[in-house]
Amino acid sequence: MRIHRFVPVIALSLFWPAAVLARSAFAPLHEWSSAVAKGDRAAIASFYSQTPPAQSRTPIGTSQDPSEEPHFWASLAARGLANFTPKVLEIVRPQPGTVAVVLRIEFTLSGELGQQPFVLSVGQTWLDEGSGNWRIVATRRGDPALNPPRRLPEPATPNPNLYPAPEDAPADLAAALARAATDHKRILLVFGGNWCYDCQVLNATFHSPSIAPLVDSNFHVVHINIGEGDKNLSLAAKYNVPLKKGVPALAVLDFDGKLLYSQQQGEFEDSVRIGPADVTAFLEKWKPARASAP
Repeated sequence: MRIHRFVPVIALSLFWPAAVLARSAFAPLHEWSSAVAKGDRAAIASFYSQTPPAQSRTPIGTSQDPSEEPHFWASLAARGLANFTPKVLEIVRPQPGTVAVVLRIEFTLSGELGQQPFVLSVGQTWLDEGSGNWRIVATRRGDPALNPPRRLPEPATPNPNLYPAPEDAPADLAAALARAATDHKRILLVFGGNWCYDCQVLNATFHSPSIAPLVDSNFHVVHINIGEGDKNLSLAAKYNVPLKKGVPALAVLDFDGKLLYSQQQGEFEDSVRIGPADVTAFLEKWKPARASAP
């Protein structure tokens, strides 16, 4: 997917320190999701800060009307909302009492052809107003878009920890190269981020029954976190990976670290366009001449 994160801004004066990935469920998010699925506008509105008013950023602009988001989500019920399924792509705690989430929300709406599948990208920032009373203080969302079927396997639950912290990339790469020096597997660099659904789909494909043996026998996979498109740019440049073409973006290194290949045209950035045969052909082409033992 193209680099376009849905991370809301709390306030221009707020500095966010390095984010730490949360490892536990966030109950208020599930409660919000339940209210939206029921189309209960009053219940939805109760999750949004009134003082100060929640800020919302949509394709038509920015609003500080706290009724903006409750109105949008409640209006979906009138369009036959069903199968409401939020998927957490990223959840971070930038500071105590603050939780930011990036969501991919899948649902269906009624249309002339019956129920049609849609998808929506959403970012939310939650603040604890005290005693565990969490409120949404900032949101960012796109417009609902038709959700075409994919040929690649999708994760039942995306892994918000798939990509380690951006600063871990050099050490992770060095560790993979050390292992490759012994087993002569190749290094598969996958540039992207936890917020990238296509990255999650590619990872699920790598772990699918038909492809996992090919990956495990021939490659060490290293996920390189690019942050909001502003991290590990030197690594991307070193391995000739044009991130502006979208992610996931792949590069293949030989066991000695020599660059063998880097994708130039965003070949894997849209998981709707490619199928298992495309991934298999890529891995077969770039695996070592003699397969390593599992």
